[in-house]
Amino acid sequence: MQRKAIVIGATGLVGQHLIKQLSELYDTLIVIARRPPRYINTSMRFYQVNDFDNLAEVFASVGADRTADAFSCLGTTKKQAGSDETFRKVDHIYNLTFAKLCRDKGVENFFLLSSMNADSDSRFLYNRVKAETEQSIMALGFAQLVIFRPSLLLGKHKGRPLESISQKAFQLISPLISESLPLHPISAKRVASAMAMTAHDIYERSKYRSESAPYSTDIIENKQMLAITRVKH
Repeated sequence: MQRKAIVIGATGLVGQHLIKQLSELYDTLIVIARRPPRYINTSMRFYQVNDFDNLAEVFASVGADRTADAFSCLGTTKKQAGSDETFRKVDHIYNLTFAKLCRDKGVENFFLLSSMNADSDSRFLYNRVKAETEQSIMALGFAQLVIFRPSLLLGKHKGRPLESISQKAFQLISPLISESLPLHPISAKRVASAMAMTAHDIYERSKYRSESAPYSTDIIENKQMLAITRVKH
């Protein structure tokens, strides 16, 4: 059976690492984005969406079905979005729209990049929206939904000089901090590795099941991602 992966958020900090790793696991890699990713190979099919409000139109031609796994690394910040409304549209509406389109086409496995601070009761909009997105996608009933909640992401954030300075400081002290601590920073590459490795493990386990597994939602916290990528990162 030919395996497909469908990815949104492929040009972001985690997404650009994820598509490299997924290209080694899947026969076809479908990338939906506003601009082509830096990494391109022969297994990749790129679909340009100039405005994610029109995602459904683009999605109709990608050939999604139950043989596909879906991955979302789509996200922004309030500063980048420019307003609370636009931030929520990107982080919640677009992610939920993508998930619904996938579920309607029979996609069974969905992998969502969220945040360790996701909390519906938080006083911070970012945390509340992350939690709202998780809960809404849970309600869609994917056979397997896996939510990844990283801590501070280490990597090059274009146009975020203050964040880059903070990351450099964390990188200097990171070897001195135990990875068992919840707030330990994690590189975007290791988050991508955790996502790809988890998807591969689910696929391998599915080959030995005679019946469909019951609906399942797994939440992979930062500590777990650090543990499973300790060798490969």
